[in-house]
Amino acid sequence: MATNELPTRVNPDEITPIPITVGISARHVHLTTEHVGILFGTGHVLTRFRDLSQPDQFACEEMVTVVGPKGVIEKVRVLGPERKNTQVELSISDCFKIGIKAPLRDSGDIKGSASVTIVGPAGSVTIDEGAIIAARHIHMHSTDAEKFGLEDGDRLYVRAKGPRGIIFGDVLVRAGEKHKLEMHIDTDEGNAVGLRNGDVVYAYKIRGHISELVK
Repeated sequence: MATNELPTRVNPDEITPIPITVGISARHVHLTTEHVGILFGTGHVLTRFRDLSQPDQFACEEMVTVVGPKGVIEKVRVLGPERKNTQVELSISDCFKIGIKAPLRDSGDIKGSASVTIVGPAGSVTIDEGAIIAARHIHMHSTDAEKFGLEDGDRLYVRAKGPRGIIFGDVLVRAGEKHKLEMHIDTDEGNAVGLRNGDVVYAYKIRGHISELVK
């Protein structure tokens, strides 16, 4: 094996971790204005249920049923505001249940993704693409990114401590003026390592591979 292919041995004492609060992202749907009208009636306006941790994002009163070839998932929450493209974010377990093969993607990257049918009280719509398993990611404000020496699109390692502790690799940084510092993982990932909303994990700005990050 060439020298440049060897993994880097990392001493945790030599790097400064970034503490980040975890948000567990349950299955949900983002809708276009057109699809809101089809599912809930022409002219319908999404009703704010509660604000989410990220600025200007909110959970809606509205829920839908997501239908696949082998099953359905009822009462899937719609998130607002409306978007340019309809997107259905599911876990791997959800995909098994309804019989689809949704790809693991960064949110917004839906080209060639899975097809599902979405059913609302006023109608239904089948999207040819838009169902994904959302990749884990970290939101952070531009000022946080500058403070940590990071840029939008960077990738970090994140360590979750505890009895089922783990190191998450390839965690995308999403930095911007409308972001608040928080790491999002889905329910499968959270349950696998015993993480809950509000838990704290530690991100590491490391280039290359890790062979050891334990203490």
